[in-house]
Amino acid sequence: MPLDPQIQAMRDRRVEAAAPQLYTLSLAEARAADLASIQAEAHDPEPVHEVADRVLPAAGRGIPVRVYRPSPARALPTLLYFYGGGWTLGGLDTCDGICRTLANLAGVQVVSVGYRLAPEHRFPAAVEDCRDALRHIADHPADFGTEAGALAVGGDSAGGNLAAVAALLAREDRLSLAGQLLVYPNTDQLALDGSMRENVDPWLFNHRSVSWYREHYLADQADATNPLASPLLAPDLAGLPPALVITAEYDPLRDQGEAYARRMAAAGVSVELTRYEGMVHGFFTMTGAVDAARHAVAQAAGALRGWFGLEPVGSPTAHQPESVA
Repeated sequence: MPLDPQIQAMRDRRVEAAAPQLYTLSLAEARAADLASIQAEAHDPEPVHEVADRVLPAAGRGIPVRVYRPSPARALPTLLYFYGGGWTLGGLDTCDGICRTLANLAGVQVVSVGYRLAPEHRFPAAVEDCRDALRHIADHPADFGTEAGALAVGGDSAGGNLAAVAALLAREDRLSLAGQLLVYPNTDQLALDGSMRENVDPWLFNHRSVSWYREHYLADQADATNPLASPLLAPDLAGLPPALVITAEYDPLRDQGEAYARRMAAAGVSVELTRYEGMVHGFFTMTGAVDAARHAVAQAAGALRGWFGLEPVGSPTAHQPESVA
């Protein structure tokens, strides 16, 4: 289908303003522009019962996290959320709105993880931070008001990549997860598939954007074939937790995200895959401007409630998920 009218209007505004692509800016400019764009297209931050910034201890460093609690309950199921930004942009403020909404809609605690960014800290620094944060919270549930054994991981774009990798590493660490929320995830650093070839629009996230982020993230070209950078290349996906994979029609990462969903399903993992037609990369955070974004976040919250065995809330009716066999 054509671009969704709300997305088309957003693109038209970018053309009229001659807004530069992030990959044409300096790192500092790109980071500021990315945050400003996300905040402009999100709805006003929702109040939650409690928000607290903390720092987790790790070898030779601290890992900043932000904890969102939707209720005063002593122990809550917990989602660790990793923000997007190509491992190069983003921070705890980038995903603040999404974390608040997911906490309220799903009734779960959300912990966003401030992993180290490239190119100052290249692969595998972000992976190490996400793995260490997950291990620490799993090992200290009482310190975080986390229901023991009730953990899930999630993220969008590069954060979806890190969530997929965290799930692979949790399997290796024999740490049980309830689910994984993968929103238009990078899964193959070397992908040259149809969606990578098709999505070249200079006013939207495109194949050049993907290359720019990859060049910042990977320390060496050989890293592209490491499953901790490209989880689609992992030899075995059996035994992973249930997954919700959300993709967008006009996204260079569409095909690799869907390929990962199908590989997981073929390995016996319970997978729900939804392609949002007419949408572009980044739409998930546009809850203040795009109707489909609000639906997608509600779908994600419903998946979380299902994984944690919480009472279901009203189900979205549009954009029905594709069945993955």
